[in-house]
Amino acid sequence: MTHIIQVHRHGGSEVLNWENVELSDPETGELRLRQTAIGLNFVDVYFRTGLYPPGSLPFIPGLEAAGVSEAIGEGVSEFAVGDRVAYAGGPLGAYAEARNFPAERLIKLPYEISEKQAAALMLKGMTAEYLVCRTYPVKAGEILLLHAAAGGVGQILSQWATAIGAVVIGTVGSEEKGAVAKKSGCQHIINYRRENIVERVNQITAGNGVSVVYDSVGQATFQASLACLAPRGTLVSFGQSSGEVPLFDITELSRQGSLYLTRPTLFDYVKERQSLLRSAGALFNKISRGAIHVNIFNEYPLAEASRAHDDLEARQTQGSSIFSTLKAKIIFHAWTELTMRHLVAIIPFINPEPYKKTYRYL
Repeated sequence: MTHIIQVHRHGGSEVLNWENVELSDPETGELRLRQTAIGLNFVDVYFRTGLYPPGSLPFIPGLEAAGVSEAIGEGVSEFAVGDRVAYAGGPLGAYAEARNFPAERLIKLPYEISEKQAAALMLKGMTAEYLVCRTYPVKAGEILLLHAAAGGVGQILSQWATAIGAVVIGTVGSEEKGAVAKKSGCQHIINYRRENIVERVNQITAGNGVSVVYDSVGQATFQASLACLAPRGTLVSFGQSSGEVPLFDITELSRQGSLYLTRPTLFDYVKERQSLLRSAGALFNKISRGAIHVNIFNEYPLAEASRAHDDLEARQTQGSSIFSTLKAKIIFHAWTELTMRHLVAIIPFINPEPYKKTYRYL
């Protein structure tokens, strides 16, 4: 038996039910994963409310997690029992202590990336990768506007763009979040609660506007985002935390300077396995080189998914938050104690190089 969060009807956070179910053996092409850390993302709210259709009811939310493989189905050759793996982007079902998952959508974790880090950054980090490297390839010296700069994607995207050499203007809703965004690489901070976004962008850019706007807020910022763009600039609308963008006249794009508008999603950028591996590899490379640091703001027990969703929707979080599972903690501590005893006994007699992976997680 394994615990899950299941949704039987769309609605508020109260529809997130803590349940116990039987987990079958993995089918052909699948791997059974004991999940130690699970990502919390705003897209989970979209599926819970029905803004994004989950396919059918009931369903288990969640698109991102990390853990250890427990069993391997037929036809799986790339992974073995005991491998540390992670995934982001579906299929749905991450809000669970354990699950079966398609092996072709899994990423093997390098030793320098912990499972908690992976759950906190895989979806947000690969989102940042496709946004700044593929949707609109940011170049050194360009000025960009980033809404929700203190959020999970915002912090990673800001660090990534800064590493490229771009100038990042970040919008936030408080002084505290402004400090977080500044630490993540934003050279200019706009507090939208007391400053006019368009006026401040014009001041910073000497009236020239920005090359690209990355907007995950949606309804509340859409018109301002268009107004901040330079001629032939690009608005990348990749979220709608404030509500759906209303219908508008497409000729507005020509009136405001032959602008470009796109509404991308991660799933279309990592459909093929090679694309998935390249995106994850680029993210891991940035982390290993120290260009990106992950801020885990809060860690919730999976059973308290409702509280986590309430905090997320109330904008009470900064950076990334994750869920932990009780069984995962028990397994980890038992494994750690056993491993420590063995290491204490044998370390004086061995070359430590092959055991770096083990040392990293004790």
